[in-house]
Amino acid sequence: MSGAARVIWDDALTSYDFGPDHPLAPIRVELTMALSRELGVLDAVDLAGCDPATDDELALVHKRDYIEAVKRVSVAGAPDLSVGLGTADNPAFAGVHEASALISGASLAAARAVFDGTAKHALNVAGGLHHAMPSAASGFCVYNDPAIAIAWLLSQGVSKIAYVDVDVHHGDGVQAMFYDDPRVLTISLHESPRTLFPGTGWAEETGVEGTAVNVALPAGTGDDGWLRAFVSVVPPLLREFRPEILVTQHGCDSHALDPLANLMLSLDGQRTAYAMLHELAHETAGGRWVATGGGGYELVQVVPRAWTHLIAEASGHPLDPATTTPEGWRKLVQERTGETAPLTMTDGRVPEFHDFSGGYDPADPIDRAVMATRKAVFPLHGLDPLP
Repeated sequence: MSGAARVIWDDALTSYDFGPDHPLAPIRVELTMALSRELGVLDAVDLAGCDPATDDELALVHKRDYIEAVKRVSVAGAPDLSVGLGTADNPAFAGVHEASALISGASLAAARAVFDGTAKHALNVAGGLHHAMPSAASGFCVYNDPAIAIAWLLSQGVSKIAYVDVDVHHGDGVQAMFYDDPRVLTISLHESPRTLFPGTGWAEETGVEGTAVNVALPAGTGDDGWLRAFVSVVPPLLREFRPEILVTQHGCDSHALDPLANLMLSLDGQRTAYAMLHELAHETAGGRWVATGGGGYELVQVVPRAWTHLIAEASGHPLDPATTTPEGWRKLVQERTGETAPLTMTDGRVPEFHDFSGGYDPADPIDRAVMATRKAVFPLHGLDPLP
């Protein structure tokens, strides 16, 4: 796979900062960009800046009174619980509007680059704030940058967009904003709502014409089961839907080391998913691919390596998993966090999986979750839910 890739970056993107004790720490994107730079990954992409999203752009998905409320909080950092700012999940801080608008602006810049043909692929690793709702902050997210990018693309005349969310948490905000819009296919693979925030994302949530798709996987699902679920749901739907542009959210909190969730993926499983999404972008969307970051709370061992692999994959020059992390980066990790950095770009796993073509096991909870999704939405797309 190849094609011009653009990475949107501004050091000010690290100003989206809920404080030293909050799990969504900006050091994760700082270390990602530092690792990508030292490994030469950024040499293979076009690095570009961005402007903050305007109020009109934010209002593509957010209510005007909500935007004004965020601005008031932003002036002094005073809480406004009526819009979800000032909670443990979403602490109020001075400058919250500006920081959030810049992240949305970065995802808009990525969407523009793909829309106007400046780049085939464009990424905003600081983005992916998929829980924000039209009138409230939620789940560490103030403005919903993936939804804003999708809404902007629709406003430019794009007729079909697919959104695939591999964060461990359900992409509830994006789903909610396009639940009744058949132009947007949202697919979310996540830990079951029985055991994880936000408590939504059941297979039965199908939207209009089956364009909301949810795969709710049991806690403990690892590489092989997760990838089996992915290949049994995502490729058939993307091939049938044929989007003009593919938008993806790459929360890496599905990793076994993540402290906030209960899936058991390795870095190697996540890297495999990135490669499959890259291939699907070319196969189903003419290569037009907008990618964002997302969740991820193991700040040293997981996030920087995962998203460096994502950038490298999008560049057309994927990294050998056995690649050694640079000594300079390891020193930076020690200086900034006091932790010992990983030595290589792999967890040493080789995922093995297969799709449903050989049948499924009704006694397997992963297979049951996948079949629930296929039965709920495949017939609405003219697809047979049975293997």
